[in-house]
Amino acid sequence: MANERRLPLNGITVVDMSQFLSGPYCSLRLLDLGARVIKVERPDGGDLARRLYLSDTEIGGDSTIFHAINRGKESLAIDLKNPDDMAILRKLLGQADVMIQNFRPGVIQRLGLSYEEVRQINPRLVYGSITGYGTEGPWVKRPGQDLLAQARSGVMWLNGDESHGPVPFGLAVADMLAGAALCQGLLAALVGRGVTGEGEHVETSLLEALVDLQFEVLTTHLNDGRRPPRRSDLRSAHAYLSAPYGVYPTADGFIAIAMTPIGKLADLLGLETLEPFRDDSASWFTKRDEIKAILAAHLATDTVANWRALLEPADIWCAEVLDWPQLLDSEGFKALDMLQTVTREDDVSIETTKSPLRISGQRSGIRTAAPRIGEHSATIRKDFAL
Repeated sequence: MANERRLPLNGITVVDMSQFLSGPYCSLRLLDLGARVIKVERPDGGDLARRLYLSDTEIGGDSTIFHAINRGKESLAIDLKNPDDMAILRKLLGQADVMIQNFRPGVIQRLGLSYEEVRQINPRLVYGSITGYGTEGPWVKRPGQDLLAQARSGVMWLNGDESHGPVPFGLAVADMLAGAALCQGLLAALVGRGVTGEGEHVETSLLEALVDLQFEVLTTHLNDGRRPPRRSDLRSAHAYLSAPYGVYPTADGFIAIAMTPIGKLADLLGLETLEPFRDDSASWFTKRDEIKAILAAHLATDTVANWRALLEPADIWCAEVLDWPQLLDSEGFKALDMLQTVTREDDVSIETTKSPLRISGQRSGIRTAAPRIGEHSATIRKDFAL
């Protein structure tokens, strides 16, 4: 689809054979940078995310997550079991710049569309693959699903308080991070192609993305005798950071406090009970639950606004904890201009987010909603002489 202004990837064609979240998130980022994204879908149901994502909100027959992650893309209906359709797909790949797939290992080979096979069609193609756990090892054939990848990654032991057991993220963080990582690799490969004239195969997995997410704390673990992380028993926000780092209830909400010397807090808050910890920075970690309990009891006695009025002028790093209605109503959020309404000819209208990137001061201007299955098949066949 045409952009309102020239973006860095204008003229780049992406054939996206992925579905659900990780691959489509990658192609969404490429779309927002100006690429034309052609979503290859089965005629009989399309992307699994159209119907398998459980939600009580459905628009135009599809889930809201499908709309959010596939806005602005074009849909080409291809029956992967039909030789004529596969011939059309191969011809399209011969003219494309990027291909993305997130099938389980072995499936793309059975389709005859592995990197080695597609490279014979188009040696300039940059080919991206996302799996659950890579292509070797005992987990290869296990379902590459976000919650399951989180479970295997160790990341659940960094969330929540120590007494909570493993706590998953409330987002499909493995999918999103894997998609973002693949996008970085594909962009680098496109730059490399400009130098060598040859494409590349860029690969990542949900597990690799989650390991990379933890690089800071995992490096600490690997170099401190491999001691397991221990979260705070109270108001935990980071297993490896000392008090006061955490989120605290107040009289009318919650306030987050980041790294701050305990002596400085003791003076500002008038808390004599914090005096034993003033100059003993080691205790800020070893006694963090005791310190946090003192802070929590005191902060609960007044409002967020009053605590901010005291702490912020003293350069204490703190913030009110906002829920979505508060975020959307805040001037800070409004200044970013991150929301848009995308539409489709069948009267589908979706309010969703915009690209997180600004290029030359502007965001991508695409206002088209996610496609119906095969909505653009005729146009794509004509444009690429398929």
